[in-house]
Amino acid sequence: MQRSFPEKWTAPELDVLSPMLHRNGNVWTAEFRGLVLSTALQPIYSISHKRTVGYEALIRAHDPDKSNVLPIHLFEVPTSDAEALLLDRLCRYLHIQNYCGAEDQLNWLFLNVSPRVVTIGSQRDSFFGELLAKTGLPPHRIVIEIVEQPTDDAERLRETVAYYRKLGCLTAIDDFGAGHSNFERIWNLSPDIVKLDRKLLTRATEDNKARQILNGIVSLLHQSGCLVLLEGVETSDQAMIAIDAGVDFVQGFYFCRPSTDLAKLCNTPTDFDQLLQKYKACHQITRDPTRQLIDFFQRDFHLAAEQLQTGAPMAKACSVLLNQPTVSRCYLADDRGVQVEDTLISDTGTRSLDPRFKPLESTSKADWYRQQYLKQALAQPGNLHVTAPYLCVTGAYMCVTLSLCFTYESELRVLCCDILANPPAVPVNQN
Repeated sequence: MQRSFPEKWTAPELDVLSPMLHRNGNVWTAEFRGLVLSTALQPIYSISHKRTVGYEALIRAHDPDKSNVLPIHLFEVPTSDAEALLLDRLCRYLHIQNYCGAEDQLNWLFLNVSPRVVTIGSQRDSFFGELLAKTGLPPHRIVIEIVEQPTDDAERLRETVAYYRKLGCLTAIDDFGAGHSNFERIWNLSPDIVKLDRKLLTRATEDNKARQILNGIVSLLHQSGCLVLLEGVETSDQAMIAIDAGVDFVQGFYFCRPSTDLAKLCNTPTDFDQLLQKYKACHQITRDPTRQLIDFFQRDFHLAAEQLQTGAPMAKACSVLLNQPTVSRCYLADDRGVQVEDTLISDTGTRSLDPRFKPLESTSKADWYRQQYLKQALAQPGNLHVTAPYLCVTGAYMCVTLSLCFTYESELRVLCCDILANPPAVPVNQN
């Protein structure tokens, strides 16, 4: 028999929801508009701990014919905000009841909440606190996930997130990196965990530049004080990308699919030792490739510095360096980082010049003090240093820079040499 839901019913409490739940042993189901709802859990793993640290609760629905109803269609069933709020609370009630019966009494339970539902309810509503009290589940084991969707009431959303945090729950932003997600929401809500959208991983699988962007996003989120979870990991290669990106947690079909058989989840095997050994092997093969650059250029760089110390002109002192096929330019800076002579561009550098960036070519009296290679060289005179690949501001292409600090007439000088990482494509028509 279908239940009817009053339009003005805005705060369904436990006594209203409890009759909608049914228990069969340790498993709970719920009824909603003729549909049977059940809980599926998908493990979330910590790469460093090499084990499960939580589970995301996902709703599963079946019609009277036992046919699956997709979650996206389930949440289209409510015909009012009041009914949407009821369905949301019913799902959370169901998930918590099921999780309380699981063997795992340590790890987190991730619960999804949409901004629409959050802004319908009041942060002063006692429902969730009462639910935790009734079930005995400690609030510190709950992670409230806010799905990345637009909301007309950002202030209410912030207040409600603060309410869950005050209860003792953790908070997470879901699907970051897609749709309406941006760092403004991170700043406004200060979540404990950020779940990266799987599209970021898909792009990183296909494009190395996207992979570098993924790594950068993870670094920025860590600097913002957030732990990072990458979902949608489906292959061994994607697991390697996740490990390399520095994310804290992973989730996806590669590790374990969501299951309504909650008793078996605690025994799901995941061989992180094998994954990490594979990563370490790959890392060792490519470990510190910059060391090879230093070894290769060491002699020529020191010879150039010695000639500059005796007063030789830049063009003569750097001639050997400029003849190397990967070198694009050489330049000299003082101890304040200010360039003291014109840049010398090699034949390779000349061929790589892109006329679209001509305003950036002249570096006369440019100040490079902010650059890592300048600071490293000044900190350790006499040692040759090399940077990681970065975007060169003089031509908007990727390069690495070698730098060496030496003394000239009692003053410090830094000899710098740019090496092309990925030479830019030059337009055919340069007229």
